[in-house]
Amino acid sequence: MKLNKNVIGVFLSALLMICMLPTAMAEDTAPTAETPMLETPAVDMLAEEAPAAETIVEAAAPTPTLNSGDTAWMLTSTALVLFMTIPGLALFYAGMVRAKNVLSVLMQCFAITSLITILWMVIGYSLAFDTTGMQAGVTNLNSIIGGLNKLFLSGVTVASLTAAIPETVFMTFQMTFAIITPALMVGAFAERMKFSAMLWFMGIWSLVVYAPIAHMVWSGPGGLFWDMGVLDFAGGTVVHINAGIAGLVAALVLGKRKGWPTTAMPPHSLVLTVVGASMLWVGWFGFNAGSAVAANGTAGMAMAVTQIATAAAALAWMFSEWLSHGKPSVLGIASGAVAGLVAITPASGYVGPMGALIIGLAAGVLAFLASTKLKRALKYDDSLDVFGVHAVAGIVGAVLTGVFAATSMGGVSDIQIGSQVWTQIKGVAITVIYCAVATFIILKVLDVVIGLRVTEEQETEGLDIALHDERGYNL
Repeated sequence: MKLNKNVIGVFLSALLMICMLPTAMAEDTAPTAETPMLETPAVDMLAEEAPAAETIVEAAAPTPTLNSGDTAWMLTSTALVLFMTIPGLALFYAGMVRAKNVLSVLMQCFAITSLITILWMVIGYSLAFDTTGMQAGVTNLNSIIGGLNKLFLSGVTVASLTAAIPETVFMTFQMTFAIITPALMVGAFAERMKFSAMLWFMGIWSLVVYAPIAHMVWSGPGGLFWDMGVLDFAGGTVVHINAGIAGLVAALVLGKRKGWPTTAMPPHSLVLTVVGASMLWVGWFGFNAGSAVAANGTAGMAMAVTQIATAAAALAWMFSEWLSHGKPSVLGIASGAVAGLVAITPASGYVGPMGALIIGLAAGVLAFLASTKLKRALKYDDSLDVFGVHAVAGIVGAVLTGVFAATSMGGVSDIQIGSQVWTQIKGVAITVIYCAVATFIILKVLDVVIGLRVTEEQETEGLDIALHDERGYNL
């Protein structure tokens, strides 16, 4: 198997300064109970479940009423998505690092969960979902970033609703997405970043990079990506391309681990990795089906296609590795499953079973090639293949959403495939460029101010002892 060496260079001129304009609180623009919050207006959802997007934009939305069934499902989905980070992702990554660094990875995931929770409550939710000043078809600052009207969750009360669920539930559901996105990056620079630098980086990145992309995609009419018609049901651009590109930039800025690639650095416990991957698979149903923000047919289809794509990608990676190396590995099939979960994320509310099957197969093969052949060819030390699994599979899923979301391909959207694919590519390109440039600037500033990397002695000793004075295992 030979790979064409295509090198994507992604560092353009920087634009990064966020200004907030506190203005009067705008009228709530949440869609009706049957219409998923996390979708683009260009998409027709299942006809029996949701009205046409044009109707949502043009007609005044009726006052939402609480739906207890939708609320129960969203409470469950929120717990499932949090379960994906702690313990799912934490165990998945902890098993893949060397034994002397296992606690450092667990600590990073746990600390990120705590840090982002507080930042989301204080300002993150407002930057991502305050719709003040937004107007469909009008591009302004509010198309890129929210205001400060929801600072410290101002106005988020027991009685406030988003769609047909309490806004508190929607806010917490979105918080779990904001938590897992920076946590995914941990795998790219594992075993070499200072804990203090990691905290500063994740906190700043979540506000400067994650919040604007989430706002542009999911905040509603007037959001830049929303108005462009970019389809991202559950976070292909917002979560996975974002995390994968940022992880690659971080790995490049920090440099290679001491001894890589000549020194063998095998995973210390594939048992933990498979347990973590299994938790991710189960939790992802909350991630994708929960993004319908309702217990309806769209959620049901999102769940079905998530299962199909994940299984297809796991098998595709396994057979690719079997053909390439002569034996299938448990790490390979687990990584393939995660790649399938990533790829179906942007498509999950829009495609049918056949589309999910093809997306999963494509993601499994391409993520395998990126994590093995491409990584060795370009010699970047992405410790746990965050770029190969999340960025590459995320891009595959985002672009193919433009194909398989069409009704002619078994999807639910009345779109022109060619123009929609081009729209998807533009959305991916903007995300890649903005994320890469912003991440590079944040890391370089932090490197000057506090330093990013542990010393050679600390790296040799292992971060468990060097940074936390604890051991996960007796070595």
